[in-house]
Amino acid sequence: MNGIRVDGKATPRGRFPHVKRAGDFLYVSGTSSRRPDNSFAGVEVDEFGTTNLDIRVQTRAVIENIGDILVAAGASLGDLVQITTYLVNMNDFGGYNEVYGEFFDETGPTRTTVAVHQLPHPHLLIEIQAVAYRPEERA
Repeated sequence: MNGIRVDGKATPRGRFPHVKRAGDFLYVSGTSSRRPDNSFAGVEVDEFGTTNLDIRVQTRAVIENIGDILVAAGASLGDLVQITTYLVNMNDFGGYNEVYGEFFDETGPTRTTVAVHQLPHPHLLIEIQAVAYRPEERA
């Protein structure tokens, strides 16, 4: 089993990989909309400090980040078999669900969505953890 940290992605905020292969399965750590420079997609703060958080932009960025992580491990979003989504507020479910449907349909991964009290940064509305099935190429 090997863990992979993906160059060009935000560095994990702890000692863990972006993704870990276990046989033919790839386990993607909880992923957010955080960029490599530690800013966040879907966050705007005006000159008065008023913060606007956009669940649609954050969801799209999270799924795209997961896609990039999977590509680095030799897989793709099409290989996902299971997704667990953590939302800070279930009032964001509609926007999240709308964007999710741009990437997946009923033939896609199974999904569980739960509400959590908070995520590691106050600007985060969503985090997704995923499992993909991509047979290991054997010599």
